[in-house]
Amino acid sequence: MKPLSMLAILASSFIAGMAVQHQQDIYAQDMKVFELRTYTTGPGRLPPLLERFDGGEIDLFHKHGMTSVGYWIPDDEKLSENTLVYMIAHDDREAAAQSWTDFGADPVWTEMWEKSLEDGPIVTGVSIQFLDPTAFSPIQ
Repeated sequence: MKPLSMLAILASSFIAGMAVQHQQDIYAQDMKVFELRTYTTGPGRLPPLLERFDGGEIDLFHKHGMTSVGYWIPDDEKLSENTLVYMIAHDDREAAAQSWTDFGADPVWTEMWEKSLEDGPIVTGVSIQFLDPTAFSPIQ
């Protein structure tokens, strides 16, 4: 195959791929979105964070339209001392924003959060990533 022909094929593939990607982006805005959150705590502060989640925070997530997918502690020995990873699902990004707004304004959450800080701050870092399922993902 001539180099020019190969270049034309690559260019057309790239452009076609961009068109497909754009369509996926538009589609993703109207479909369920998954939110992956990683919380890092200060030394010795993971147990109070886990108590807060198990003591009603997850119930508040559900109250405000968030669907629990799972909650994990990393298998890595060092990370298992200060890290909580969890995933929740929302109908779409707009629903996610509204759920977090409502959650943050809930007086039960405010009381729970203030009580959990009585012995000092718990969370020192938060990483948030929104994920859109692929067409072949078993979880939609």
